[in-house]
Amino acid sequence: MIFLRVVIDGRSIKSEQDLHRLLAEKLDFGPYYGYNLNALWDRLYRDVPGPVELIWTESEASKNALGAERFQVISKLLVEVMEDDLTKAPEERFTVRFE
Repeated sequence: MIFLRVVIDGRSIKSEQDLHRLLAEKLDFGPYYGYNLNALWDRLYRDVPGPVELIWTESEASKNALGAERFQVISKLLVEVMEDDLTKAPEERFTVRFE
């Protein structure tokens, strides 16, 4: 089993597009990724083979850059994917941690 740990530095995220570009690169979303939250959900929930651990360091910096409301929408989506993955086998799960 291959475990993928992805660390993103929140200081490098100045916009939602920055986040999408970074995740698309680190998780190899491919050329057809839609760069929006619906596409992110689809990729994380259906297409990215687990286990994957996403660690979002300096998340407060991202929150400040994105705005609290938008950051909450994005972080909620990531947590929902993690919670939905609890029904999957451990070797297939996505987890997220904000630091």
